[in-house]
Amino acid sequence: METDCTRDEARMNGLASLPAGTRLLHIGPHKTGTTSIQGALFAAKDQLPAHGVEFPAHTRHPMEAALAACARPAMMGDTVPTDQHWTKLLRQVEATGKKTSVVSSEFFADADDEATIARIVEQLGGERVHVLVTLRPLAKIMPSQWQQYVQNGLRMGYEDWLTHMLKKAPYEQPNPSFWRRHRHDRLIERWARVVGPERVTVVVVDDSDKGGLMRTFEALLGLPANLLQPVPDTANRSLTLAETEMLRNLNKEFRGNELPDELYSKLVRNGAVMHMKNTCSPSPEDVKISTPAWALEAAAGVGAEMVERIGELGVRVLGDPALLTVVPKPPVWEAPAEPRIAPEVAAHALYGALAAAAAVPVRHTSAAKARTVHQTSSKELVKVLCHRCLKKLRRH
Repeated sequence: METDCTRDEARMNGLASLPAGTRLLHIGPHKTGTTSIQGALFAAKDQLPAHGVEFPAHTRHPMEAALAACARPAMMGDTVPTDQHWTKLLRQVEATGKKTSVVSSEFFADADDEATIARIVEQLGGERVHVLVTLRPLAKIMPSQWQQYVQNGLRMGYEDWLTHMLKKAPYEQPNPSFWRRHRHDRLIERWARVVGPERVTVVVVDDSDKGGLMRTFEALLGLPANLLQPVPDTANRSLTLAETEMLRNLNKEFRGNELPDELYSKLVRNGAVMHMKNTCSPSPEDVKISTPAWALEAAAGVGAEMVERIGELGVRVLGDPALLTVVPKPPVWEAPAEPRIAPEVAAHALYGALAAAAAVPVRHTSAAKARTVHQTSSKELVKVLCHRCLKKLRRH
């Protein structure tokens, strides 16, 4: 395994840029700095061509294209990705000609077989493709990934979810995608078998080096130092424990009443949650999602297994693999605070749902059952009343 332990050492060891014309495919996985890199590349999109590099996508993250390429479903209630999304991205990549181009989506990590990976690589340019994988310790990924699953309808609490992911073989429920993405040794092996280990670079992200990942991308792409800069993105912030628990309990009500997925996508995830993220910043008093000690130790053990296997694959590793095996020090014990949602946060979430309802009328995918007023919950009556009011306002 070729290892460059730090960015500075990598430069001293002559970390060369990838050959001109390379099609750099950054496959994530999730929660490893993908959003920050995508935002920085998109913000610098107009400056990149002067340095022989193109970012061939019209949005920061071509998620639908990646989902279509991997034949994976969309997030709950979202528009189903089609081959047209993938074909459009391929045309954009082809239009870059002989320039170096970079495509980044963590959803490429969801490709679960070599046939799918081989097709993606061939369509993107075959031997021109170089695969980049970014890694962080599982202990830092798990809480972020759990709250992201909750934003997609998960109803299971954090410790129960950890028990299923770490203790209940075959470790596939309730989210089979977790280990497909985050058993990083197997993820790297799947792609290395297709493109060859010499065309795979693994970057271990060091959270103590805030600009390290940006500088590594600049070095690989042959860009001037500090061209890539982080772009603030409140919509991508993690939820606090209270916010996540509020949403998780809403998910229970949502599923219990058999409401359509389209409603969840438009009013909850892209309405209430999105507005809450954009308008409310967590305070130091907010209770964070805390991983119990047993899960931290289990995650570090899995990390050690992955590091050993990655070392046998022959791929290039930039950064310190030992970071993936560290057991974080548990915080000083204090009486657990009860997570409480602030009134203003709840108000912003409610407003986000109402604003989304006003902007985009939701069409139910299944016929509603006829019920009397007395058989209908107060929540549903309020929803119906709001819908009727909105219809009247639109007519006026």
